[in-house]
Amino acid sequence: MFRIIILVVALAAGGSAAWLMVATRREPPAPAPIARAPEPALATVEVLVAAGPVEPGQTLTRDNLRWQKWPESGVSPSFILRDAQQDMIEKLSGSIVRMRLLDREPVQADKLGALNAGMLSALLPSGKRAVAVRITAENTAGGFILPNDRVDVLHTISEDGVKGGAKRHASRTILQNVVVLAIDQALDPVSDEQRKPRPAAIGKTATLQLTPAQSEIVTEAEASGTLSLALRPAKDNAEAPIPQAAAYSTIRVVRGGRTEMIRVPTPRSGEGLASASQDWPQRTGL
Repeated sequence: MFRIIILVVALAAGGSAAWLMVATRREPPAPAPIARAPEPALATVEVLVAAGPVEPGQTLTRDNLRWQKWPESGVSPSFILRDAQQDMIEKLSGSIVRMRLLDREPVQADKLGALNAGMLSALLPSGKRAVAVRITAENTAGGFILPNDRVDVLHTISEDGVKGGAKRHASRTILQNVVVLAIDQALDPVSDEQRKPRPAAIGKTATLQLTPAQSEIVTEAEASGTLSLALRPAKDNAEAPIPQAAAYSTIRVVRGGRTEMIRVPTPRSGEGLASASQDWPQRTGL
């Protein structure tokens, strides 16, 4: 009996000691959070952007423009800043858009035409001229030449053969890499309905973007023959054009005591009329 009492007391003492150890054990403290330096605020400025898509030839209104915050590090010198030009929305209202503006795209001066200018004159770059030429489906790649395409201009002449012989024809490229501004009155290569590309544009006139010297060449060539437009692949748009001087030569013709300066196509080796310069006296009656 005495042994049982001692065993019970020992078990009770052991249990009490175990309970005290569990009750008094403490969890290790959580590590202190690492202090991080606050990120610097991104410097921004307000720039003028399009409030939605704006198409070429469209006249800007106040509703087309708004100010938007822009990272200062990404600001281009051509952007319009509110701090420097707060009244630009009012000043640009009435301008004609030369190149398409996307939604939220920064507005830049080189994409806008002059105020109070006509639509086509506003689209023309400085120093260029718009010249219309007569076209048909046959001389415009079946009508698949569209505004903003680039073309080569070919000049074809027909002349009577010597002493009643068969007619002869000669064609030569007089201009290369010319921008097509419009087909008839269409300035946009996409249709207004759902902004889908135009499948073809069969018109009566094509308006070309030319220099003043090129305008003279095209006008004179159209009066003396037929013009055709050859569509260029887009990847060749950066190709250097042929020298204009290679297209025509000026000769002096003395007839009946009078001297005339006549501009004639310059022959190229193996191309067109190989004898164009040789038989010119026969064709002028000299």
